[in-house]
Amino acid sequence: MKKLIILFSFLMVLNQSEAQTNETLKDRTGKKLLKGFVTDSILKADPAEFKWFEENENVYNPAEPVLNSFKAQKDSVSFMVFFGTWCPDSHYVVPRFYKILEKAGIDKSRITLFALDRTKKDAAHFAANFNIQHVPTIIVLKGGKEIGRVVEYGISGKFDEELAKVLN
Repeated sequence: MKKLIILFSFLMVLNQSEAQTNETLKDRTGKKLLKGFVTDSILKADPAEFKWFEENENVYNPAEPVLNSFKAQKDSVSFMVFFGTWCPDSHYVVPRFYKILEKAGIDKSRITLFALDRTKKDAAHFAANFNIQHVPTIIVLKGGKEIGRVVEYGISGKFDEELAKVLN
């Protein structure tokens, strides 16, 4: 557990320093694939490859109870998000998650966004250390400790409501 707290602290410092490290590859279909630390700004800056981000962010309107849960915890939680630029589930969930954070007034420095390839492995073993089996996985942390996570669409298919329950 101490290793995870230290790892998370390192990730947050890296995220806040804006010294983002990522690599760009082509996947087996020839599409652009990102690996490593990214931001929503990186995704929005390349609408030719990642048009799904703004499209899915724009069509979503979070429910008030979901927003209220996020607003109530906005200064006490942070998030680790593992996703794939190749993954349809990530295309759906991640932009909507960002829309919730924007509407709730949560600072983007509280988010660490980590792109994985199809193997869900990385050289630094971040995904393995956080036991990432599927993407997207959104981990909610409070005081450097995991208080819950939602994998893909969640158990109910309503990832946003499940995240709100974690926050409550």
